[in-house]
Amino acid sequence: MGRQSAVNGAFRQASKQDGARRGQSVPCGYDDIAVLLNVNPPMTPPADPTEPPGALSHFDAQGQAHMVDVGAKAVTHRVARAAGTITMLPATFALVAGGRAAKGDVIGIARVAAIQGAKRTSDLVPLCHPLPITRVAVEFELDATRHAVHCTAQVETLGRTGVEMEALTAVQVGLLTVYDMCKAVDRGMVMTDIRVLEKRGGKSGEWHAVLAAGPVKGG
Repeated sequence: MGRQSAVNGAFRQASKQDGARRGQSVPCGYDDIAVLLNVNPPMTPPADPTEPPGALSHFDAQGQAHMVDVGAKAVTHRVARAAGTITMLPATFALVAGGRAAKGDVIGIARVAAIQGAKRTSDLVPLCHPLPITRVAVEFELDATRHAVHCTAQVETLGRTGVEMEALTAVQVGLLTVYDMCKAVDRGMVMTDIRVLEKRGGKSGEWHAVLAAGPVKGG
């Protein structure tokens, strides 16, 4: 805890000094820094801008990792949608679009892999709760302009915790499968823009991502 506070203090001080040199006012709150880094930009300003952010729920009072106790939470219908993209060479995209990849139907197999990934999330991410998933829907879109494949996954459950991790895992595994099936001809493919688009249900209600550049593929 002491080391982290020192790091945060040093970061804030360096930001102030840099801003002073440039004649700029540099925000030092967590939310302001997050906006600068485009990390989980807040939907609306906090009710009290002076209030510190909440503690990370996966750490106890001693700083030890633990699985969050959700037993007291209400069972509600929870939905999460995530998206991501894999870009590739034009020739690789042509193979995928034409169904001519050596390993077979890239999109069909990637869809099944994404669904399987959502179901196995708690096996891959150690502090995730195993959830009774009620629905997984995965869509792929071929983008000839960018030579890219966009993946969107929506996961639903009736439970005490959300399914954001399941939606993200579905997207990641789906895109990894595209890479695996095409890597023989293109090892430079890039997976990017993997993010949660929205979540619904639970005490916190609805959340929608703020996309600074406007609507994007998969959004």
